[in-house]
Amino acid sequence: MQIVTWNVNSIRARMAAVLAWLDELQPDVVLLQETKCLNEQFPAEPFEERHYNLALVGEGPRSGVAILAKRPLEDVLDHLPGDPDDHEARYVEATVGDVRVASVYVPNGTEVGTDRFTYKLAFLDRLRAHAANLLAEDGCLVIGGDYNVAPRPIDVYDAKALDGTICYHPAERAKLRALLHLGLYDAYRALAPHGGEFSWWHYQGRALQAGHGMRIDHLLLSPMAADRLEQAVIDARPRHAKGASDHAPVWCRLGPQPGFLEQNPASAVS
Repeated sequence: MQIVTWNVNSIRARMAAVLAWLDELQPDVVLLQETKCLNEQFPAEPFEERHYNLALVGEGPRSGVAILAKRPLEDVLDHLPGDPDDHEARYVEATVGDVRVASVYVPNGTEVGTDRFTYKLAFLDRLRAHAANLLAEDGCLVIGGDYNVAPRPIDVYDAKALDGTICYHPAERAKLRALLHLGLYDAYRALAPHGGEFSWWHYQGRALQAGHGMRIDHLLLSPMAADRLEQAVIDARPRHAKGASDHAPVWCRLGPQPGFLEQNPASAVS
């Protein structure tokens, strides 16, 4: 099963690029973030023509998440538990075959010390609490999305200069580590322990051309999913296209048989 996560930064603005990429890769499951449209505005027909079933959680001009899957979507959850007053469209979860998948769009945080930064940290706490409940079921789980956190120095272009800023603040990194320490595996880092690829580059300052990026988009796997991990890729090609999203798609492939953990029983990702 090939599972993709991609912050598309407006699905309606990126339709041509997204469809072209999907036609090439033909992934089984697509986890989208920042769709930036209400459910009724989502351009569902082209995806349905490609035999995708859709679970949508939309919100006007910002946020928005979706799951697209070539198999039926079962037991859909359209919010992140833990705060009944949070109505931002940042989480959707469903079962596809024998895999539970979630698309998560962690808040950016805007500026350190603001209410939005506090909301981001609280959101990560809620995500950890919910992930702990999911992991207790001991199933095959993939939580993919734009986490807006780069975990380690290797995941940013200049760790010294960026330390303490949004997406690379110690408090954010600690929250992501706490999530991983539940027993989740970072798919890309599990297979590329020394890889320095990024998944996001700012539109300004020729950041892409200069290599000034961050790895903030992640596929986090339960032990059972990691045991089936065969491949993990950050595909930067779509980011180079005209009018592209500022994020690249990240995907992993789960095989039917044990893979990564069977070959690396002592491995841990932190």
